Amino acid sequence: MKVRRLHPWTLDYQEAVAVQQRLADRVVEGPPLASAEVIAAADVSGGRRGERIAAAAVLVDARTMAVLETRRAGATAAWPYVPGCLSFREIPVLLKAFKRLQRRPDVVLCDGQGRAHPRRLGLASHLGLALDVPTIGCAKSRLVGQVRRQPGRSRGCRAALMDGGERIGTVLRTRTGVRPVYVSVGHRIDLASAEHWVLATATRYRLPEPARAAHQAVTAYKSRSE
Repeated sequence: MKVRRLHPWTLDYQEAVAVQQRLADRVVEGPPLASAEVIAAADVSGGRRGERIAAAAVLVDARTMAVLETRRAGATAAWPYVPGCLSFREIPVLLKAFKRLQRRPDVVLCDGQGRAHPRRLGLASHLGLALDVPTIGCAKSRLVGQVRRQPGRSRGCRAALMDGGERIGTVLRTRTGVRPVYVSVGHRIDLASAEHWVLATATRYRLPEPARAAHQAVTAYKSRSE
């Protein structure tokens, strides 16, 4: 799979923030994504600055959730864990994994934020620009924004995630009685479609099946490498 070179990845904090501010204007919110045959998910495991980190990119069949392809990669972490700049630590190794995929996905689920980010360029948006495919942020926790009312307890209930007067995402209950996830536009998709695909792929657990497959793949890879 081909990827775009957006900028150097070895930047200091101020340079990274400037890149985020510049690239945020290039993120496209929409159009709707009504159908998909192949869904990808990405996950990264571990690593402080100077430690080895691992990434996995997994392709699944959108209808059956069967895994079609798994690619893994490892790298030395050039960044520590810095909230708001996670993409500079994780995307370089993720791109190594995505380059090895034989098939181009219709949409990518990311364990991280998209537009629900202080500078509107979370990992899902940043990765979407590099891959030039629709991407969705599906995070386990909130980075920024407020929820004026919590979603109901049933699967499918949702509430708006707001930052000031701007809608930046959705708090979505994927499983009855279980903590919600935080869904936001990554790139080249609208929020309603992002919500749809997260809910459609979260068939058994809180997290979507492709995301769980990517997490299992990267965990197994990292354990073998240590």
